[in-house]
Amino acid sequence: MTDLWAALLPILLADVVNPVLFAFMVYAAGTKQPLVNSTSMLLGHTAAYFSVGVVLLFSLDAIANRLANPQPIDFVIETLVGIGLLRVALRSRSDRGKRPEEPGPQLTPVTSFLFGAVVNFIGIPFALPYFAALGQMAKAELTFTEDLVALAAYNLAYAMPFVVVPLLRAVLGNRSQAVLHKINEVLDRISGVLMPVVLFLIGIALLADAVYYFTTGNVLINIDG
Repeated sequence: MTDLWAALLPILLADVVNPVLFAFMVYAAGTKQPLVNSTSMLLGHTAAYFSVGVVLLFSLDAIANRLANPQPIDFVIETLVGIGLLRVALRSRSDRGKRPEEPGPQLTPVTSFLFGAVVNFIGIPFALPYFAALGQMAKAELTFTEDLVALAAYNLAYAMPFVVVPLLRAVLGNRSQAVLHKINEVLDRISGVLMPVVLFLIGIALLADAVYYFTTGNVLINIDG
């Protein structure tokens, strides 16, 4: 499990730099129920991310369980994800997607939760770091319970930095909006620099692992559960 998390942590670093989710949470923190709405939005996003992760992980796991590990299929998937990460890294720009527009329909806790889930579902096709993380979990051949624990821990770690939005709102009140907007601007700039670099390095590592396997039959990135 330690080896697995050594592989997951750099992927998590790339995954968590999400200025789009942060911007929507800042928007929710400026509504009439700022703490509840921003928290509900994060819960909705996290619940959707975890649910999608469970479906995808056990779809990959079902394939892996029919074959002895490691098998070429694992490294074909790894190669495709690695190529995808390299393409995204080379084409990345500081803008990660659409931000919330100025005042629309008033958010409620329920609509905030659903909105957080929708933001996640829309972004899933582009969540290549998450696919890379799921691939590493599948290769580790964990038990059913260990898979769920690892996935839950990953999603919890992903959500933790975003707790700063309701926390600052609770501490600073209305003054938090200026601070949060500043943080989002910094996050935008960081993501524009950090994301391409981290995604490129992860993509290179995955491709190196796949090439090493296909040329030698051995595993370069060893993540035995």
